[in-house]
Amino acid sequence: MQSELAAQVLKDPYIFDFLTLAEPFRERELELALLDQVQKFLIALGQRFAFVGRQFHLEVGADDYYLDLLFYHLRLHCFVIVDLKRGPFKAEYAGKMNFYCNVVDDRLCHPEDQPTIGLILCQDKNRIVAEYALKGVKKAIGVSDCQLTRALPKKFKSSLPTVEQMETELARLTARKPPAKRRKK
Repeated sequence: MQSELAAQVLKDPYIFDFLTLAEPFRERELELALLDQVQKFLIALGQRFAFVGRQFHLEVGADDYYLDLLFYHLRLHCFVIVDLKRGPFKAEYAGKMNFYCNVVDDRLCHPEDQPTIGLILCQDKNRIVAEYALKGVKKAIGVSDCQLTRALPKKFKSSLPTVEQMETELARLTARKPPAKRRKK
């Protein structure tokens, strides 16, 4: 039942066209950009997500672990962990997310909470690898593509300037602009 509800709540792909990250970018840059736009990010995730924290610290044994983003879903009554990955999905991400879900269930959940849901967002979910990596995992873990934009085909993205490049050029052009001539009356 919980995994069916999780499948209904989670999307694929996630479109983050409100971000202005230029390729190449790092996972930390994606995380910070999403947090700068947290309201838009929550809308992209869907309804009833409550933000719990970023780089949420978990200590297990003598080791420290940090969840990229942690949410609580108000309808499902469960925590939702979002792990941001640059590039294609890798099989080891499933094991890491399963570990995170187990720790959150054990350490953060109250008796009335449902099991934690894990969401791995990567630029290419590599469906076949994801299916094998998640086969037999009992936790509700999803893998979804995240796209920074859906407006342009890939072949055009690298040939167009970034927002930063356009702003720089605009600033350069306005700095060189001669003063406007006054008309004589």
